[in-house]
Amino acid sequence: MAKQKTIFVCQNCGYKAPKWLGRCPDCNAWNSFVEELAEIGHRDRENRQSALDRPQRIDTVTTDTETRNKTGLREFDRTLGGGLVPGSLVLIGGDPGIGKSTLILQIAQRLAQHRLKTLYISGEESVQQIKMRATRLSANSPELYLLTATCLEDIIERLEELAPRIVVIDSIQTIFTESLGSAPGSIGQVREVTSRLMNLAKTSGRAIFLIGHVTKDGAIAGPKVLEHLVDTVLYFEGDGCHMYRILRAVKNRYGPTNEIGVFEMLDSGLQEVRNPSNIFLEERGSDVSGSIVISCMEGSRPLLVEMQALVCDSYLAMPRRTTIGVDPNRVSVLVAVLAKRGGVALSDKDIFINVAGGIKIGEPAIDLGIIATTASSFLNKPIPRNTVTFGEVGLSGEIRGVSHTELRLKEAVKLGFSRCLLSKKSIRTLKGKITVELIGVSSVTEVLEVLFA
Repeated sequence: MAKQKTIFVCQNCGYKAPKWLGRCPDCNAWNSFVEELAEIGHRDRENRQSALDRPQRIDTVTTDTETRNKTGLREFDRTLGGGLVPGSLVLIGGDPGIGKSTLILQIAQRLAQHRLKTLYISGEESVQQIKMRATRLSANSPELYLLTATCLEDIIERLEELAPRIVVIDSIQTIFTESLGSAPGSIGQVREVTSRLMNLAKTSGRAIFLIGHVTKDGAIAGPKVLEHLVDTVLYFEGDGCHMYRILRAVKNRYGPTNEIGVFEMLDSGLQEVRNPSNIFLEERGSDVSGSIVISCMEGSRPLLVEMQALVCDSYLAMPRRTTIGVDPNRVSVLVAVLAKRGGVALSDKDIFINVAGGIKIGEPAIDLGIIATTASSFLNKPIPRNTVTFGEVGLSGEIRGVSHTELRLKEAVKLGFSRCLLSKKSIRTLKGKITVELIGVSSVTEVLEVLFA
């Protein structure tokens, strides 16, 4: 028998200590240490990779393309990089009630319809409860099996009996292994269970979906190694007040990262949105100051979204800078650039920035849109509705070019925009024929002159 000893593990970051500590020295979290039984000794051979693998010369390694299983939901397949790769381990995280279980049950139903035997394992709901949701989603394929279990050893035994091609585990925090004495959801349990499921996926060729809980900060609960172990990490984002949901790939070994899929939440489940730019712009107002359309890239997809700004007098000692959908620190920098380089006095103004539709944008191409819409609201002068913009703004007030210029412009043409404000460098890099009127600017001063002179 392997020796066992008691250790204390931080439930926030996984730091281990031989005795209880009030504050974790690694992540500085208070009262996060929980006593666990740690097993010392060699792992079973079945939990280790085969020792028969030998080093191979790189010029002799073949790179056969993996056959991907299409789910039929093009937005989901796009996020995965073209489809589900056999033997992959996919982790899906999101806020409670956002629709993770609904999405994965729909995916399981579609894969089962393609004659891929699928097993949906839940550690939180009974089979009858899953069936109630499946009835609402019209999920009744004979190749879709349901199971309620929380013990990993029992799950592996059922997998050997049924031999499914696709496995769904909802959620990873409810599964435990008998080899550890800690409670389900603890750092040790999540790490060990995920590691064994990863080995199972690679050795058997089964594709496994894991649903993970998230913390109050929005990160997937459990050790960071959880995201390092899996092949793909997807975040299901959205606001309970909006009907639209965004599935974002933050890690993908088989495709591009930051790819997104857009879905609409209906009574019958999630429905994919083929043209999300239309959705984000369909309720845009007319002839209103503080509004402009920006072009941003999410993975390989160009999106047109509405950027809104509201600038008003402040009655506080420290004016507010409130943002929704963009980085507040970035907005503070751009407001300072607009005041210093553009001569727009904003030190005594409250500034509110919002991206309509609930989407979050982080790329620097939105800088020019933030500058333009803030100045529009301050001057109370609307920007023409047929104008779209993108570009990065530097601290000296220069307008810098961004990547994928032609893709952004093609999306603007498709949605009927006839005027684009961008950097002069981006215009010089264009090769194809563009039917949009291109207005090149090189500084914040030129932007103000073009839009509001």
